[in-house]
Amino acid sequence: MVRRTNTYLLVLLATAFLTGWLAFAFATAPARWSLVIHATAGVGVAMVTPWKSLIARHGLERRRPGWWASLLLAVLVLVSLAAGLLHSTGLLLAWGGFTAMEIHVGAAIAAVPFALWHVLARPAFLRRTDLSRRYLMRGGALLAASVGTYSAGEGVVRLFALPGARRRFTGSYDAGSLQPQLLPATQWLFDQVPDIDAGSWRLTVHSPRGTRAWSYEEISRFSDRIEATLDCTGGFYSTQAWEGVWLDRLITDTRHALSLEVRSVTGYSRRFAVEDRGQLLLATRLGGAALDAGHGYPVRLVAPKRRGFWWVKWVTSVHLDEVPQWWQLPFPIQ
Repeated sequence: MVRRTNTYLLVLLATAFLTGWLAFAFATAPARWSLVIHATAGVGVAMVTPWKSLIARHGLERRRPGWWASLLLAVLVLVSLAAGLLHSTGLLLAWGGFTAMEIHVGAAIAAVPFALWHVLARPAFLRRTDLSRRYLMRGGALLAASVGTYSAGEGVVRLFALPGARRRFTGSYDAGSLQPQLLPATQWLFDQVPDIDAGSWRLTVHSPRGTRAWSYEEISRFSDRIEATLDCTGGFYSTQAWEGVWLDRLITDTRHALSLEVRSVTGYSRRFAVEDRGQLLLATRLGGAALDAGHGYPVRLVAPKRRGFWWVKWVTSVHLDEVPQWWQLPFPIQ
């Protein structure tokens, strides 16, 4: 039972982690399918927990070296599961200044080094019997039970009209759509809201034609518009009316370039395929009014169909490069 339980748990936790990060990367349909698999794996982890608790109890009685790390891993996994359940049902979306999604993700990330340590310190090598018909049938039964439980849970959420029934396909909840004053102001990780003087601020565009610096007054004269949805990995989304200038109006010469990097005054940046510049808006206004500092004043990027961490705030430069768009970390670390 010990080997079987540990193997199932390892596969389920790895699946939940990988599909969770995949869902973070998209604000389009793939996020929905990855989240279904993610939630199903989470249900599977919960179903295996009673058997794992028996193993853990015996381990605590023997107090093997590193027992505290195993205990901490278990606590982090349980916290992540509980926060994920609260977010998906909508029963508790925030606690102590953090959203349930932030707690869910934060606990999962914190658990990763302990999970790796556990695998290395308590190795369970595959045996021929692990691929036996009985072993696979039990795994299939666990998968079927997880799918059924997840589906039933979604049905309960809708039957009782819980807040979770209104969440977007990415799992996010509406936050003040078309009401700019209700749009939350959030930053990625350690970014801080800068104090920028629009009079001295310049948008520097580097292209094969050379370098051009645009003042705030010049950029503000453009009035390209789009209604786009900002879907934040913190667990909310908001559809707003944005106004500014399409990047392809500022960058017409792209010879030899494969990507363009949009950089913030804070040093934060994201890289996009050069062909996407016609779908990227440098916004100066939100809902008809100038951006405020929290929402990216003087200029922020609007990247439709991408998660919020692609929407670079406080933009100061756009640089064309000969490196491909994927030449960057999947998720920024700043």
